[in-house]
Amino acid sequence: MTTPDLRRYQRQIIFRELGEEGQRKLLASRVAVVGVGATGSTIANWLVRAGVGYVRLIDRDFVELHNLHRQSIYDEDDVREGLPKAVAAARKLARVNSDVQVEPVVADFNPDNALELVEGVDLIMDGSDNFFTRYLINDVSLYKNIPWVYTGALAAYGSSATFIPHDGACFRCIFDTMPAPGQGDTCETVGVLGPVVGVIASFSAGEGMKVLTGMGKLNRGLIYFDLLANSWDAFQVERRPDCPACGQGKYEFLHADVGTWITRLCGRDTVQILVRTEKPIDLKALAERLRNHPDVQDLTLNEYLLRFRVDGREITLFPDARAIIKGGRDEEEAKSLYARFVGY
Repeated sequence: MTTPDLRRYQRQIIFRELGEEGQRKLLASRVAVVGVGATGSTIANWLVRAGVGYVRLIDRDFVELHNLHRQSIYDEDDVREGLPKAVAAARKLARVNSDVQVEPVVADFNPDNALELVEGVDLIMDGSDNFFTRYLINDVSLYKNIPWVYTGALAAYGSSATFIPHDGACFRCIFDTMPAPGQGDTCETVGVLGPVVGVIASFSAGEGMKVLTGMGKLNRGLIYFDLLANSWDAFQVERRPDCPACGQGKYEFLHADVGTWITRLCGRDTVQILVRTEKPIDLKALAERLRNHPDVQDLTLNEYLLRFRVDGREITLFPDARAIIKGGRDEEEAKSLYARFVGY
């Protein structure tokens, strides 16, 4: 990284509680953003502009048209190119601030790779859209002793909480049990307003800056924002001695011993399949095998993914053997399509 020009951060530095010392702390900091969709891309944008020296963007998904109403870092060119979100966001942010090293990682954040993906960072920012990932981040935070900031946005509501491992409550102290599949609202069932995303993600980005610099008072409870009611509520939370994670040291999500994860993705009739494999898939070779298949249509290939349509379903395959199957919610059908065309 080149020597930063502090004039870029002049309006931050003259803020007394931050000052030049705080700015230099930001420049020396390393952050992982898990998920760069609606909330994560907003958080990453603010952190890069603020001068956080290294930002790792971790995301499994690619940019689609329906993202654009709330994911302000992306545009229609990203949709046309079929870019992974991590890559598209990194390209934009690299043009915003050359002081910062932005590393895109196109991968699913899961028990197999979670510890590696947060190696060397000072803070984890949650930009995910599902509870499993947040429970996993919580386990990783406690195991690696890395602070993290939770962010949620749904319908007209936003929520945020800041967790310092082994100091106060953890995420599982608040949300003891993960909702069963099909229970609870999602952005697919109730939608989400773009301004809600901007408000709560910006709040969380500020929390991240406070963690990294030591300025101000952290949000150690649960902040809840309701756009329609024009209300902010702050709920105090206490550490639970019987909490499986911080109380008993059981990292059940980190140590999950399963070979395949199937996840319904938020916002569309889409299933993700993740298969453990020691070798990456040769997308070019697979594309050649599928190119003349009578059932395969609209096959496209780039360095990041292979995409094709079959039986009314769109299949997007990544080198790590992960697939996103769009156009249906049936998990067995998704597994069958995967086995049929990928071979695992």
